Amino acid sequence: MDQAKYVIGIDFGTESGRVLLADVADGREVAAAVHPYANGVIDERLPESGIVLEPDWALQDPNDYLEVFKRAVPEVLRQSGVKPEDVIGVGIDFTSCTMLPTKADGTPLCFLPQYRHRPHAWVKLWKHHAAQPEANKLNQIARELGYTFLDRYGGKISSEWFFPKCWQILDEDPEIYEAADRLIEAADWVVWQLTGVEKRNMCTAGYKAIWSKREGFPPNEFFKALDPRMEHIIDEKMSRVLYPLGAKAGGLTEQAASWTGLKPGTAVAIANVDAHVAVPASTVTEPGRMVIIMGTSNCHMVLGTEERIVPGMCGCVEDGIVPGFFGYEAGQSCVGDHFAWFVENATPAPYVEEARARGMDIHKLLEEKAARLKPGESGLIALDWWNGNRSVLVDVDLTGMLLGATLATRPEEIYRALIEATAYGTRVIIETFESSGVPVNEIVATGGLPDRNKLLMQIYADVTGRSIHIAGTSQGGALGSAMHAAVAAGPEAGGYASIFEASKRMASLRDEVYHPIPEHKRIYDQLYREYLTLHDYFGRGANDVMKRLKELRARVRAGS
Repeated sequence: MDQAKYVIGIDFGTESGRVLLADVADGREVAAAVHPYANGVIDERLPESGIVLEPDWALQDPNDYLEVFKRAVPEVLRQSGVKPEDVIGVGIDFTSCTMLPTKADGTPLCFLPQYRHRPHAWVKLWKHHAAQPEANKLNQIARELGYTFLDRYGGKISSEWFFPKCWQILDEDPEIYEAADRLIEAADWVVWQLTGVEKRNMCTAGYKAIWSKREGFPPNEFFKALDPRMEHIIDEKMSRVLYPLGAKAGGLTEQAASWTGLKPGTAVAIANVDAHVAVPASTVTEPGRMVIIMGTSNCHMVLGTEERIVPGMCGCVEDGIVPGFFGYEAGQSCVGDHFAWFVENATPAPYVEEARARGMDIHKLLEEKAARLKPGESGLIALDWWNGNRSVLVDVDLTGMLLGATLATRPEEIYRALIEATAYGTRVIIETFESSGVPVNEIVATGGLPDRNKLLMQIYADVTGRSIHIAGTSQGGALGSAMHAAVAAGPEAGGYASIFEASKRMASLRDEVYHPIPEHKRIYDQLYREYLTLHDYFGRGANDVMKRLKELRARVRAGS
């Protein structure tokens, strides 16, 4: 009998790194370990120096990423008893855009004593929003000069993305910009640390750095128009050579092998993005099936056979999710956060007491009570914009709304209306994809919410009119990275020739499927029409009362 082979997937999240060891033959999850970052999200003061950060900053310490390799990888080997020689590959995914400045040898500038007290020398985490002025200027200049690349990103480049963050470094600390030989995604930097070779991936470049397979990066003239000092940013501080997902970046160096306890030369896959890598881990490698990563927010991923302009999408990248297809991304910025807001701010004491007396989570109690209601019974409808709208309106200044409340309205009715609102938002995204020529016939859900809220899953099926399957893993990022590790290792090492083959063998769906209930769908179709009326009235400029209220709030607070 052939010796079993294993792969390791490493999912770098916002607060921690998760390591999964999986069996190559069937994707069985053998062992897992999580290492919390010692410095977490740095959003108030720099470590050691105590330098105070301005609002909207979110930094990280790249050493925390190295500690994941040094602690969590040896832990899964210890737990499993798997021998290092039987691990054929390592793959990583990362929250993105998370980027940092380094020297030519990969040393982060924040590791150097002369720069450690300078905020711009540190990693800028994906949710660093302090580059909004640069993002605004970038979008304005792109439109004025007639560049069409904005169409691929819903009409706007986000402050979270690569070039606004680079430009902010240049604007606010040009010495750091000058000292940076490389500006690089953290996803590519950690692979560099494992292999000793700088190789950048197509996924982050496509979704976060305005690159396309057919056109490459925007021309130097565009960057010169932003700032003459940025004219040659691609050739001076980045790279035009990008590598496809599933390719082998290299093998573990002696140093990385000593960190991890793995063998030198073990294959390391080109880096990936957390949401995108979850798609093949959810068995999806073909068009027509949408993967929704459901948690504090929703991320909607779907494949297409040709490039389409879809209003309000977050990105369309050829080969950006799996090879041979255009990968589309959309999202909702407030889902699990929506329900948490209600529980923390609007749940009455008797409900909290009942949940405590019954030994159950307050969300479970609200779900239980909300499940007794029929669609439409509460007379409520909500807009799910408590944290702005990501898709399809792409407007962070929109706010939430609840309509139809009376003195008889109960907490569970509001809780259900908030769930329904997020389902309506997903339906808007699906219908926008379909009207743009990107079909969505079926949904596969993954992430934290499918395990925690069955009512939510049924409501999504009823509202969208589509069956919803549940991915076999709750660790879509780590398993997806492990699958890409098997592809990077290749058949000769006991892995796979393609992500299609790896997905077929290593990914799975659970037996449970949520099918639309016809009588529920008929009611939700009526409610959805009302949602659309409100969506367009408040979201497309007919009545900007939400923005006027935010402006008034800001003026009053500034004056107090």
